[in-house]
Amino acid sequence: MTRAAAGCLAAGTLAAALAGQDFALFHTDLVAKGHVFTQGPAWSRQGFLIFSDTPSDKLLQWTPGREPAVFREDAHGPCGNAFDSEGRLYTCESRTRRVTRTEKDGAVTVVADRWEGKRLNAPAQIAISRNDHAYFTDPAFASQSAHRELDFYGVYHLPPHGAMKLLVRLSTRPTGIALSPNGRVLYVANADERTVTAYELDRAGDVTGQRVLVSSIDGVPGGMSTDEKGNLYLAAKGVAIYSPEGKLLHTIPTHEGASNCAFGEADGKSLFITARANVYRVRTDANEEK
Repeated sequence: MTRAAAGCLAAGTLAAALAGQDFALFHTDLVAKGHVFTQGPAWSRQGFLIFSDTPSDKLLQWTPGREPAVFREDAHGPCGNAFDSEGRLYTCESRTRRVTRTEKDGAVTVVADRWEGKRLNAPAQIAISRNDHAYFTDPAFASQSAHRELDFYGVYHLPPHGAMKLLVRLSTRPTGIALSPNGRVLYVANADERTVTAYELDRAGDVTGQRVLVSSIDGVPGGMSTDEKGNLYLAAKGVAIYSPEGKLLHTIPTHEGASNCAFGEADGKSLFITARANVYRVRTDANEEK
């Protein structure tokens, strides 16, 4: 489908020059359609995008120039995905209430499924730092709430070596999660409070401080990503772009509402947006001088 036909975004180009960064001419393409509810875009350095169709129990793969193909069936309600520095895929499985890692030989390893002997609620989103510290959120929605063994919602840390840690214990539900480019700030969205909290991290990846970065979000916040300048891209009613200080810079509107977003492709300047049945690619360098 051509850019002009990608009608679920408000327009093929969006014009704004805000906070010293030009968001003009965001070119959009529809790269996948006809799914049930897409989630968890993650770009592999091997040159393809992985995303989830959660209700259909599928992980899908999109390679530029090709139609999307099934990466894995019976994927246990996959939600958030992320790749580590070795190219291994981490997936939050909401139905089996665990986080798995797909090894390079295709084997699937369970890396998190319990906290202090009790099953996790329903892992939702995951982010991995450049030095392979993984962080994930563990909320519960709808029927998931009836099967909870834990009396709280959590944000967890999976260090590259050592045991899993509970970083944040909450009475409200965390959803999206992202890291600053230097890995020193962890951003966590909250579906109930409609906020994003910034947690300062030490060299071990543990929380040393926190602050509410964004409040009164328009829509229920979902997945997040950051660009190389540290701006935060938050999927909600559309994709809202915030400065590292929490100032709203711009919003990329989506007709359906967005569930998640992630950067990819060789130059890292394509923003992939999952929005219900569809997946979009937004080129964020469209107005740069050539």
